[in-house]
Amino acid sequence: MGGQACVLYGAAEFSRDTDLALLADHENLTRLHAALDELGAATIAVPPFELQYLERGHAIHFAFGDRPGRMRVDVMSRMRNVDPFPALWERRTTLQLPGVGDVDLLALPDLVQAKKTQRDKDWPMIRRLVEVNYLTFRDNPSDARILFWFSELRTPSLLHEVALAYPHGVLEAKQKRPWLAKVNWERKQDIEIALMQEETAERTADRAYWAPLIAELASLRQAHS
Repeated sequence: MGGQACVLYGAAEFSRDTDLALLADHENLTRLHAALDELGAATIAVPPFELQYLERGHAIHFAFGDRPGRMRVDVMSRMRNVDPFPALWERRTTLQLPGVGDVDLLALPDLVQAKKTQRDKDWPMIRRLVEVNYLTFRDNPSDARILFWFSELRTPSLLHEVALAYPHGVLEAKQKRPWLAKVNWERKQDIEIALMQEETAERTADRAYWAPLIAELASLRQAHS
């Protein structure tokens, strides 16, 4: 669900860790614990590896191997404005990698939604992910893809291109992006302003979502020390 997923979708990103979304229940966490033990992985930082923290939206961090080749695995179960795990699993993307086998990824729309955070590095990645999808499939559009492009493209020139090719798509996407129905497509600056306002609203919402979680982590660190 993180940088490694972005790489597999064709949007290059350098990532030293692997981020996993998982079903948080006791049986599944028991299996995860066994797998991590096999790797020799240990929990690092806070919170501890407990179901209650995953259910509240925290990430739990693990590391294995010797420095400097140490590997990180971060797991989460709940993300802001992202559907619960069973829905994510139902519409996942499965790739088959030579020498590895099946690898399950968040569906691209879910990955894009999960990337809408307060972090600076996530927004260029969202732009690249949707650009790659559009440039790959623009000659083979479907209703679902057209709606995805209208809803998530962050490149003004490509968004304009989609609007010219599929004017009906504006009506379908305006529930998520009301400004699509009002923007002057000939004015690139208007599109850029709308996209920046959208990003600012998402960053603000993410900060509000994380504020109580960060406060809880601070309390856990203090208790641990």
